[in-house]
Amino acid sequence: MSDQTQAQSQAQGPTARRVVVVGAGMAGVQTAVALREQGFTGTVTLIGAEPHQPYDRPPLSKAVLLGKAEGSAFDVDFEALDIDLRLGSEALGVRPGDHELDTAAGPVPYDVLVVATGAEPIRLPGAEGVPGVHLLRTLDDADRLRPVLARQHDIVVVGAGWIGAEFATAAREAGCAVTVVEAADRPLAGALPAEVAAPMTAWYADSGASLRTGARVERIEPGAVVLDDGSRVPADAVVVGIGARPATAWIAGSGIELGAHREIVADDHLRTSLPDVYAVGDCASFPSGRYEERLLVHHWDNALQGPRTVALNIVGQTPAAYDPVPYFWSEQFGRFVQYVGHHTPADTLVWRGDPSGASWSVCWLREARLVALLAVGRPRDLAQGRRLIEAGAAMDPELLADPSRPLKGATV
Repeated sequence: MSDQTQAQSQAQGPTARRVVVVGAGMAGVQTAVALREQGFTGTVTLIGAEPHQPYDRPPLSKAVLLGKAEGSAFDVDFEALDIDLRLGSEALGVRPGDHELDTAAGPVPYDVLVVATGAEPIRLPGAEGVPGVHLLRTLDDADRLRPVLARQHDIVVVGAGWIGAEFATAAREAGCAVTVVEAADRPLAGALPAEVAAPMTAWYADSGASLRTGARVERIEPGAVVLDDGSRVPADAVVVGIGARPATAWIAGSGIELGAHREIVADDHLRTSLPDVYAVGDCASFPSGRYEERLLVHHWDNALQGPRTVALNIVGQTPAAYDPVPYFWSEQFGRFVQYVGHHTPADTLVWRGDPSGASWSVCWLREARLVALLAVGRPRDLAQGRRLIEAGAAMDPELLADPSRPLKGATV
């Protein structure tokens, strides 16, 4: 991104009267709220494609799915904040020359546009329109799946990633028979190395779920999932959880630069390649000076932190470069799993504790510095590890491997 483009992007900041935020999930809602918190007095319009009051997504695979909560709406008084909330209005395109956003309800003019459209689930080829096949991304998805769990159907989950494991956990809690089929040779293959994912394999059997790895879906028929080896897995319902991709198809032709994963390429202040257009949350990547690479983070905490950077830019302040330590958590099979940081296959892995036990951690070091940590039932490790990563702390690997020693006591 050129210095000229960045300068143009900031030009409207202090005097902008109309900010339009596209996407009413966590990133969009927090951007609108942050603008008011930073003293912005112009018009703030928040546009969401779904008809529901803006809601938080993590409870969908937990309390909402199991009928323990009716919804997870954000506790935000949009009227009191003078935020113009427009729901059930899908974004269709951007015309930067006119400074207009095209929506299903008509064009919306803007001085500054914030794209926060998040990510959308990857669909299983050939499964669209097949009865009994579900996704789990929206409140409507959870509402459709709730009676499936209540009837204790035989369920096949396609994909043993984070969302697949969380749904399988809820389905087992509801009393359903669950088979999880995963094309890779282990769960969480795209997120964790084999030796870290290996102990998680046993969690499925411990919960009464069947995990079949190296299993690709050939097709889905009424009452069964047919795998590429010809075997048939009985299925009253199928839930597809094979990942998500940035929801950016609607901006095609706008001139906004997209990256290799079709995400919006933002700079270190979350500005896009177009003047007066920002991008935040799951739909955008940003350059990390900490990790010396561009990061695309599909997690709740990123959607919570990024909006403040955007709001500060819009009101004319100059925030620090956006370079958070990524963080997420997952509740699966009676375990609380937390991850902080970012690792690569070249980083050194150090175990803390017995992975066959109830609590353990894994640390990743790069040139002796702690860059990432996975904690299973060890929240103290996570809390201390997050601070140490932020500080760029160097660690003694031998001291670090002692699970009885506090993490902060392993620094050098």
